Amino acid sequence: MAAERKTKLSKNLLRMKFMQRGLDSETKKQLEEQEKKIISEEHWYLDLPELKEKESFIIEEQSFMLCEDLLYGRMSFRGFNPEVEKLMLQMNAKNKAEEDEEDETVELDVSDEEMARRYETLVGTIGKKFAKKRDRAKYEEDENGNIKPMKVKKMFLKPQD
Repeated sequence: MAAERKTKLSKNLLRMKFMQRGLDSETKKQLEEQEKKIISEEHWYLDLPELKEKESFIIEEQSFMLCEDLLYGRMSFRGFNPEVEKLMLQMNAKNKAEEDEEDETVELDVSDEEMARRYETLVGTIGKKFAKKRDRAKYEEDENGNIKPMKVKKMFLKPQD
């Protein structure tokens, strides 16, 4: 089987100049025909279906209510664009005024008196936490767990001249 089949040189090798000198007329014709096929117009034609335009998808709304609560489109932060930040403040001022009204209507969870009592105990606790070791003894806890500063021992004061 291998003996029946004759080995041939590749097309690229046969196209080289030094190989074309010794080629016979039949192989030259075959090479020319193959080159013509490669260059022919049919080779460059794309067989693709025609492109169809995409249908535009438009939704029509009867009301502009959806656009009323939108924020101003251009945004700037941390002074990057001061002009845009001024515009943002003007356009979003309406929304902030409405939010402030809502905040006022919200009920307080902790009354003012309760907050004052909690703050008093907090001052002592935080003060004791950050006090130096020798100053920590100046604070004492009462029966409710509240921390209060101890009474300062009276010491002799030097008379002023």
